[in-house]
Amino acid sequence: MKTLKAAILATGITGALLVAPALEARPGWGSPWGGGYGGWGNSWDDPLMGGPVGSPISSRNRTQDSREGRVEVSRFVAQGPEAGQLGKGIVAVQSDSGEGQWVPGAERAAYEAAIVEALVGAGYDTQHKDDKGGQVAELKISRQVLTPAEEKRSPVSGTAAMGVSNRGSAYGLAVNVDLTKPRTALIGTRLDTRIVDKTSGKVLWEGYATIATREGDDKWPDYRIAGKLASALFDGFPKADPVGLEAPQG
Repeated sequence: MKTLKAAILATGITGALLVAPALEARPGWGSPWGGGYGGWGNSWDDPLMGGPVGSPISSRNRTQDSREGRVEVSRFVAQGPEAGQLGKGIVAVQSDSGEGQWVPGAERAAYEAAIVEALVGAGYDTQHKDDKGGQVAELKISRQVLTPAEEKRSPVSGTAAMGVSNRGSAYGLAVNVDLTKPRTALIGTRLDTRIVDKTSGKVLWEGYATIATREGDDKWPDYRIAGKLASALFDGFPKADPVGLEAPQG
């Protein structure tokens, strides 16, 4: 980088010395560049005096995507006597391992653990089994790419420009150095959960929560994403929008 800066400086100085015409000496305090005392005149716009010869390249816009880290939730609760049992009794946890709907290994365990913790906080017993009845919490997770990863790029770029004035000409080079790494893909993670009455098979409550995070972001490991989604999904449980009601008449 030091070699590049030295080369650019040498190019500008050499070009100015070679093409600048000889100037007539003038008496007094007046500057040879024009004007009276102090005599700076309009030299700020003169390429030979360091004036603009080209527009520098602006840095890449690194504004964070407004979707990153934001959680969105939708929840629905059924009407009927069975719904009165929400948050009570024994509940079992089952995960949907359908193709394209789940993640393997430790990632899957993180989401199951987060749901179990949320259910316990909602008042359920997750430690025992009820072969004759009770409820079951069915969950699944899905992911999709919201924004593809950025392509690799050269960290150094630039543009050249020639400036000409009545006192000569100069060559300028604007260099932009961008050491930021290309962004990874923005991934949307969705956690769906529904609670079913085992005896009747009726869905008592269901909802989903989504969040957008950068792939491989150390700030968003799977256990944190899982906890964030589960906590938001069961916040105020069994609070939800009612379903199964007739639409109001206008």
